[in-house]
Amino acid sequence: MIGYLRGKIIEVLSDSALIDVHGVGYEILASANTLGDLQVLLGKDIIVWIHTHVREDALQLFGFHDKEEKNMFLSLLKVNGVGPKMALSILSGGRPHEIHALIEAGNAKGLSALPKVGKKTAEQIILTLKGKLVSADDGKVVKSESHTQITSALLNLGYKSQLVDQFVSGLPTTTTLEEGVRKGLQALSGGA
Repeated sequence: MIGYLRGKIIEVLSDSALIDVHGVGYEILASANTLGDLQVLLGKDIIVWIHTHVREDALQLFGFHDKEEKNMFLSLLKVNGVGPKMALSILSGGRPHEIHALIEAGNAKGLSALPKVGKKTAEQIILTLKGKLVSADDGKVVKSESHTQITSALLNLGYKSQLVDQFVSGLPTTTTLEEGVRKGLQALSGGA
């Protein structure tokens, strides 16, 4: 299986990109977000993370600008009724951390607003993935953007990394930065 391609972006189309790797052009299918990122890098050397999808009648390469998006794609493929093309459409509707937050919050209405996701599919995504999304890099649950900001703020205030991670992992993904820092100061004041 192909894990990644390192080469030069030659062309970016509406649903795919062409990467030249030592004189061989690989066509990769990608989300709108990845294609937007690649458009900016046109003509430059880059690494694109790849998922190789093999069917009876086709071999397709799905490309991702970062591992977080690839991990979300692979998680979405575990959901009944979600194939590679639908997973790409979902990823075109939001960044991985945003989709993760919707899943963890059980927000079927928010997921239904993503491309090609109906009510039943949104409910199936939540049922299959809630509480199970992990990052392949370190085995930790992928943090929402607010969790990352809360962690950074508490670390900058001098609290120990292990205590901060333990505290933040227990917060709902919908916690705001201000609320998280306030609760963190209360909970960690004895552990700096």
